[in-house]
This record gives sequence, structure tokens and C-alpha cells, in this order.
Amino acid sequence: MNLTDIQELDIIDPFAKHREQFQLPENKVYLDGNSLGIMTKATETRLQNVIQQQWSQDLINSWNDHNWVNLPQTVGEKIAHLIGAEPEQTICCDSISVNLFKALTAALTIVQTQDSERTVVLSTKDNFPTDLYMVQGVAQFLGQHRCQLKLVDESELEQHINSKTALVLATEVNFRTGRRINAKQLVANAHENGALVILDLAHSAGAMPVHLDDWQVDFAVGCTYKYLNGGPGAPAFIYAAKRHHKNMSQPLSGWFGHARPFDFSPEYEPAAGIQQMLTGTPSVLAMSAVDAALDVFKGVSLEKLREKSLQLSDVFHQLLKTHDLDDVLQPIFPEQRSERGSQLSYHYEHAYGLCQALIQRGVVADFRAPNYIRFGFTPLYNSFEDIWQAAEQLRQVLAENEHLDPRWQQRNTVT
Repeated sequence: MNLTDIQELDIIDPFAKHREQFQLPENKVYLDGNSLGIMTKATETRLQNVIQQQWSQDLINSWNDHNWVNLPQTVGEKIAHLIGAEPEQTICCDSISVNLFKALTAALTIVQTQDSERTVVLSTKDNFPTDLYMVQGVAQFLGQHRCQLKLVDESELEQHINSKTALVLATEVNFRTGRRINAKQLVANAHENGALVILDLAHSAGAMPVHLDDWQVDFAVGCTYKYLNGGPGAPAFIYAAKRHHKNMSQPLSGWFGHARPFDFSPEYEPAAGIQQMLTGTPSVLAMSAVDAALDVFKGVSLEKLREKSLQLSDVFHQLLKTHDLDDVLQPIFPEQRSERGSQLSYHYEHAYGLCQALIQRGVVADFRAPNYIRFGFTPLYNSFEDIWQAAEQLRQVLAENEHLDPRWQQRNTVT
């Protein structure tokens, strides 16, 4: 495969024009959208309006005049469209960690109302750490008699669901390996055994089709700063299937989750539906950024987006093979395309130095401990020529041993 072949792929790319909607950095190939997405031009315009007009001039009237008060619901419904959820089940607020606390406590209450002997939250050893930390925190909050974390190998998750399992907590796409679980099958198995499922969509929402309603998922959480391009630390989202709304409750009972927040009643009365997952006042600046960023998905086929994502990863790995690098960088991603997320991860002894040397050359990938390098593919703005350039720079770095430079032996705080 030569550069001409690559350029022809860009010519027929159905998403080529979408690149124009992003503030693409100059002289940089960005393959880290699975950590932080690129800012959209619409986001910049929207934030300027919020700052210069809504906040600066209209001030407190903007809660009504510019619909600040309903931003969590408005943004939530835009996200719902991308995760296969019918209306009134998804809301944007807080962080994944906080939303996971809500989902865990709500789901445990639902299950244990029927069977108090179900106390196990089953998850995987290589799940994203914050998910595991939150279960540990809930166990301290509720006590071991109500919440016990059990960790198993990812490949054995379904085998360990039994009569003691209250919840299965799984991330659809593994943050390190990029392996995608069969969420539909997992949910069916869990429900057969009387357990509920909480799905973490951090590495799938906005990169591939997700079908929460069809899969009968109970609860889900996800972030907006990766493939949804909402900005650093942007608010997350939480999904709760409508069938659970009447029976769910969560202890972070803030005033925005009240049925009538502006009655200022001293007694808490939760809102009837997904709104009860809200807590405090939403961050209008952050929420506005996400709201504008999501407009880039208008008219986008997630099935076609997924196909381009897989094409990008196929081309990248093929180019590494062409450069005889597939033995140097050992793949830890699944061989089967259908089992991959939108990233390729490789094991390499000097992965951190390699990542830093690439960044110096204008190719942004990222490192994950202990020794993995990840290349994330965001099909809305990554071109096939991006992939070509990244593979070429990777070849040169390794050929010249730039990654062994002493500068790269001291790790930054954020790796």
C-alpha cells in the first residue's frame, strides 16, 4: 500500500468533509481522541456567545431566556440518539465516577428489595480503575453486607454470574486493550441469572453503534470528552432504563434532582424520571460546550462511522507490517475486527519513550502503564493520510532509537 492508495481512500471517504467542522491542530497527527477529542468550531462559537452575550449581558435571565436550566436534559437527549436510547432515559451531569455511584446505589437497592442475599458486584480485573474504586467506596458506604466487589478475568465474566450476583459492572471497550465485549449477550446472561447490568460506555459512545434499549441494559454511564469532543473534564452522562424509574433512588439528592426545585422545600422529593439523577447546579459553560460539540453528529450514520474506524485501524496495522514493526510492537488488541473498539494497543518495553518521541515529531498517541502504547482512531476527523504519516514517523523513531533518549525516561504527571 503506497501513499497514492492512501490518498484515494481519503477521496472516497464519506466523512472527509466532517474534518472541516473541527479545529484541527497544524502540523500534527492526532491519534488520541480516545483520551481527549478535538474541539469543534461550533463549540468555540457557542462558548464565545455564552461568555460575551448570555453570561456577560443577559446574566441570570439566561437560565430561562437561553434555556440554561434544561441543558442537562437537552444534551442528554442528543447523547441518547448515539447510544440507542429512547427519550427520557439519559441525562448529562457530573462525572462518570459520580454517576457510577448513583447507578450502583440505585441498582443495588432495586435488586436487594427483591433478594437481600444478592450482594456481589461482579467486574473485571482490568476494568478502568475509577469504576473499581467507586464500587469499593460504595462498599464502605453501604457495608459489606450489601456490597462486595468480586473481580475476575474479562474472558470469564459471564461464567461467574450466579445467585449471589447483584450487579455486573462492565466497560464495553477495554481502555487498555481495546477489546469490545458482547454487551447484548452479557446482559441476557445476567438477566437470566437475576442480576442487573451497568455498562460503561467511555470508549464506545460516539465511535460505534450502541443499542442500550435493544440490549436491555439496566444502567449505563459514559463521558463526553473523548469521542463526543466535549472538552477536558466535560460533564458525563447517565442512562437508566425507564422500567427502573419507579423503583430507583440514589442518595446524592441534590436540589436539581427535586421534583420542584424552585419550591425550595426543606423535604426532598425526587423527580419522577431520569431527572432524579441530577444533583447540584450544572456547569453552564461546560454543558454548552458539549451541546455544541454534539451537533457534529447530525446526519451521521454510526454504522458507516464504525466501518471507517475499522478501516483506519486495518490500514495502520498493515502499514506497521509493511515496515516490519509488527514483531517489535506486540499487538494486545483482538485479531477479530468485530471484537475491537476504535483503538489499537501494543505492548512494547519502551512504550513511554516511544510515545514521547512520536509527540515530538507531531504524532500524538498515548501511553498506558505498565508498557502499552495506544493509537486511537476518531473517524470524524482522522484521515487515512494521518495514518500513513503516523506509521512513517513511527518507523523513523524506532530506526533512529529516538525513543531511548534520556529525556523520555522521566515520566510526566499525566501520561
